[in-house]
Amino acid sequence: MIDRRLFLVLIVWAASLPCVVQAKQLALVSDKGNATSNLTAAELVKIFNAHSRNWPDGKPITVVMRDPSSADMQLVLRKLLNMTAEQSRTFVDAHRDLIMVADSDDAVLRFVSTSRGAIGVVDLYSLTQDVNVVKIDGKLPVEQGYLLRGN
Repeated sequence: MIDRRLFLVLIVWAASLPCVVQAKQLALVSDKGNATSNLTAAELVKIFNAHSRNWPDGKPITVVMRDPSSADMQLVLRKLLNMTAEQSRTFVDAHRDLIMVADSDDAVLRFVSTSRGAIGVVDLYSLTQDVNVVKIDGKLPVEQGYLLRGN
């Protein structure tokens, strides 16, 4: 009887695993010299759609992201700009002066950590001490209601 219950528990756990794996947690990061520790969702949208091009201290903003067709960036661009993968690729190509595309989270972190004014989005589990995590609407990536939390 115990073995049967254990087997059923393992089956239920295994069946729910893909749901857990798909719950992506992304983090908005900036360089260590950036004094901005919190952005509203509206401010972040303005940054990503190229309406805000400078930080309050006057430094130009560079957005660093993974390939717009990647699942992570599709989530970000859908939530921030309500764009499809094709629309976001066209948008990124048209804004090469503001947006840099990196090939990995490590590349995003390297560029953001060494470039004053850079901001990027990475997987929460890729974070290093070389960047600052920026709150969105006062929330960190691990908090309920964080804007860039996938499901």
